[in-house]
Amino acid sequence: MRRRRFLGATFLGLAGAALPAVGGEGSPERGVIGTGEPMAAQRDGERIRLFLCGDVMTGRGIDQILPHPSDPEIHESYLSSAEQYIEVSERANGPIPRGVDYAYVWGDALSRLADAGPDLRIVNLETAVTTSNDYWPGKGIHYRMHPANLPVLAAAGIDCCTLANNHVLDWGYRGLRETVEVLRKNGIRTAGAGADLDEAAAPAVLEWGEGRRLLVFSLGHTGSGIDESWQAGPGRQGIWWLDELSSAGIDTIGRRVQAARRPGDIVLASLHWGGNWGYGITRRTRDFAHDLLDHAGVDLLHGHSSHHPLGIEVYGDKLILYGCGDFINDYEGIRGNERYRDDLRVMYLPDLDPNSGRLLALDMAVFQSHRFRLRTASAGDVKWLAGELNRESLKLGVAAVAVSDSGLSLLWD
Repeated sequence: MRRRRFLGATFLGLAGAALPAVGGEGSPERGVIGTGEPMAAQRDGERIRLFLCGDVMTGRGIDQILPHPSDPEIHESYLSSAEQYIEVSERANGPIPRGVDYAYVWGDALSRLADAGPDLRIVNLETAVTTSNDYWPGKGIHYRMHPANLPVLAAAGIDCCTLANNHVLDWGYRGLRETVEVLRKNGIRTAGAGADLDEAAAPAVLEWGEGRRLLVFSLGHTGSGIDESWQAGPGRQGIWWLDELSSAGIDTIGRRVQAARRPGDIVLASLHWGGNWGYGITRRTRDFAHDLLDHAGVDLLHGHSSHHPLGIEVYGDKLILYGCGDFINDYEGIRGNERYRDDLRVMYLPDLDPNSGRLLALDMAVFQSHRFRLRTASAGDVKWLAGELNRESLKLGVAAVAVSDSGLSLLWD
């Protein structure tokens, strides 16, 4: 069945409720995506499959349980040591081991990745990778992972890290330089940050197949809490910073895309934008996303910053992920926004037509963060998340529906 097939009245009746999961009675509490062969074997023609997710924050408490923790001192009004974030989580969920192997935090996500067989794996890395002690003054939170812990990214086979976000400069310009250098030295492409504006705005060029290229552009919008002082410029380090969601921004992005793009390339724009909580997507946000696809040469929008998944749109057969939610972090046990269920994490696996970039299918694996490790979400949690996404995505003409005890698949008209 082609997942894009419109289901008529059934589709229109999804608001506020999830479709029942496939599998029927006797399905396990924690299952696998689909019921047949691994997803990598289910392709029905030439396509490129990506792994995308929201923020991957392997600093602070996560860094402390890895083999080479940084100095745990942090400069926050809430806590004074990164080790205390482990204690907060342990009070909520139980003991967390120390000195774990690099695969630990990915947990069940690694077997899903192996089954899915994505051609390219792209994450928004929301931490500095540095030994710098030059924390940014006046900033309330500073994320840092020790460079010796970089194998945590290799454990998941990450190809590219987008860096234009509100934490990459937490440990100053020295921390930014080291982050970019360490990633590139270890074969991980970067986008969104660099020694000057041209480097920050240059795409990561990811090759796959025979002569095929995916161009990844990374931008950080002021609405996600990024200060203008982090903006890269001529001869000035920083990130590719976006001030306003305006036609001028579209023109600037479009010129960069046009200068880098070759015939046959697919273009992904990775945008750190919006607040941490809430489902609302403004008309201005939607218009900007549509203009990126219509006028800037972008084929897929990878949005992040929200701590929980937002609605999904398919516009002109192109995928818009307004907010992917967090994927890895040390937030367990922190109280105040429980209704959003930010413990649920989503792996997005879009299949794209390599000739046009149009969306062919989108599968989503759902996990729960537990003791700083991703475990397959329960059937009940998957259905709950499907209901939330259905409610929001229906407003955009799309529904996310449960297809198994632990996965979602997209339907659109």
